Amino acid sequence: MRILKGILGACLVMSVLGVQVFAEELKGAIQIKGSDTMVNLGQAWAEEFSKKNPGANTAVTGGGSGTGIAALIGGTADIAISSRTMKAKEINKAKQNGIEPFEIKSALDGLAVVAHPFNPVSELTISQLADIFTGKIKNWKEVGGNNLPIVILSREVNSGTHVYFKEHVLRKGDEKSPEEFSPSALLMPSSQAIAEEVSQNPNAIGYYGMGYISPKQKVIAIAKDKGSAYIAPGIENVQDASYPISRPLLLYTRGQPQGIVKAFVDFALSAEGQEIVKNTDFVPLK
Repeated sequence: MRILKGILGACLVMSVLGVQVFAEELKGAIQIKGSDTMVNLGQAWAEEFSKKNPGANTAVTGGGSGTGIAALIGGTADIAISSRTMKAKEINKAKQNGIEPFEIKSALDGLAVVAHPFNPVSELTISQLADIFTGKIKNWKEVGGNNLPIVILSREVNSGTHVYFKEHVLRKGDEKSPEEFSPSALLMPSSQAIAEEVSQNPNAIGYYGMGYISPKQKVIAIAKDKGSAYIAPGIENVQDASYPISRPLLLYTRGQPQGIVKAFVDFALSAEGQEIVKNTDFVPLK
């Protein structure tokens, strides 16, 4: 009996020690910076991750994808959250600093195009969107709306959402295209700022990640061209990329993630982490 108790006691000690070692491996701080689109998602991940790992101190701040990538390159962020891919010049600068950026697809998003709820326009093609945001179309009546001037709302230039919209809507994926946002576009500091302005300005049109959609704004269905179906952003049509303005949401680390950073990334990609993606109104990976 004493021998059996001794064995059980030894096993219990080993089990406790095992838990202690595992907990010690997850002690430390993680700095996550970047995309305003992803900041709420990142904070939701961090909250649940910290509950499971009390020794982990995880801080998440926004500022834009460019800000997060710059922080990663400069060594002040462990993970950059980004709604766009890194540019060649950013990758080169990282390598000059001895950093090999490692890209991880963590979720999907559809960029919602929104207007005031009273705006009668409910459908636009990509070409019409491009003409509106470059300033070629200036009045809502040109696209079937009321005789009102169009007020263009855009994210700031450091925003990955701004860059993605410019490259995939204004320039239609053509890297050599010179198209730019109209000089009259109002550059807003956050997606929430666009949402608030659209909800009170009947002339306004803007765009943001679908996680910011609310009944206070009207979501406009988008078609690739006049012969295509008009589609509003949703989980299934973002996953299969049938919604024309779909994109991945990315994590960047300094080299392949290790230690506590790897544990956080693994959690974000886990079934529980992807459920958080869904609960924050983004689209989980298939």
